[in-house]
Amino acid sequence: MGKKPNLFYIFPNLFTASSAFIGILSILASIKGDYEKSIIYICLSLILDGLDGRVARLTGTQSKFGVEFDSLADIVAFGVAPAILFYNTIGVNFHKVGSLISAMFVVFGAIRLARFNVTTGTYEPNVFIGLPIPTAAITAAFWSGAYKEYNFFSGYEFLYLVFMGILSLLMVSNIRFPSFKTINLKRADFLKVLVFFIIVLSLFYIFPYFCALILTSAYIIYGIVRTIYNVSIRFYKRSIK
Repeated sequence: MGKKPNLFYIFPNLFTASSAFIGILSILASIKGDYEKSIIYICLSLILDGLDGRVARLTGTQSKFGVEFDSLADIVAFGVAPAILFYNTIGVNFHKVGSLISAMFVVFGAIRLARFNVTTGTYEPNVFIGLPIPTAAITAAFWSGAYKEYNFFSGYEFLYLVFMGILSLLMVSNIRFPSFKTINLKRADFLKVLVFFIIVLSLFYIFPYFCALILTSAYIIYGIVRTIYNVSIRFYKRSIK
């Protein structure tokens, strides 16, 4: 087989470009006050971001350009878009502090992406070092949506501000979060997986924000608790020597 034509390299980068484009649409929706649509756009960007790498691997068109382009698109879709959404829903109530926290989310997200690009392949493939920016973006987006959707969240704006700051710090932390890239779907029980996804999608249809908050928060808490546990075990082993 000869070398694939350069036209093949368009496909994964087209998904990346689409992710960035939809990220811009999310920002515009936030500015217009259409927060639900803004969240939907961020979710669509997440799907496209997951597809571009897989398409590149399937077609054998991975490239350094694709890696850098993907990071730049992620800054828009998962950095700026959720930050603008957060600021327009909650951060605006805190003026300069709200602006600072929103900007910090973008800057720390950029640092997270830069560190990921230069450290890929230097640590175990089943974990992420620091909270992935797409996870932070989805978490921030759904928490912002829940604030507008449910009245009982009113009055806790300051806690939202603190939570957004924690998300930013988690992205640049050394806490290890599980990666699902190494899961072997071929070995999984098809029927069980199908039933599981049907149940999850059904719950998302009825309680979209509630289910999203539980899943994203559980993922983050698991990473933090596991790190604390591992550090405690190491400290205990050293203390008994």
